[in-house]
Amino acid sequence: MSELDVQIPTAFDPFAEANAEDSGAGTKDYVHIRVQQRNGRKSLTTVQGLKKEFSYNKILKDLKKEFCCNGTVVQDPEQGQVIQLQGDQRKNVSAFLVQAGIVKKDHIKIHGF
Repeated sequence: MSELDVQIPTAFDPFAEANAEDSGAGTKDYVHIRVQQRNGRKSLTTVQGLKKEFSYNKILKDLKKEFCCNGTVVQDPEQGQVIQLQGDQRKNVSAFLVQAGIVKKDHIKIHGF
């Protein structure tokens, strides 16, 4: 049995990679785009990790106008300022941030189902 190692399957944790990244020192340069389920078919897209020197309100205004959705900037005690948008806008927000030159494509992490 030395050639074949028996592996016992463990429960899959979908947030394992996100939690592992949070413990690392180099996670501050990533922009995390997540989707949260509200009620029924409604969902909420959150963008966190943008640099402090950007004007969150101006970015939000452009995102709302571009994607025809509503949104807000929320102050979170742990994460700082977080942009929230209505609907599942993960791919749209990612493409917008890269096209506008705010974030490089390899610095964006998209989470969700």
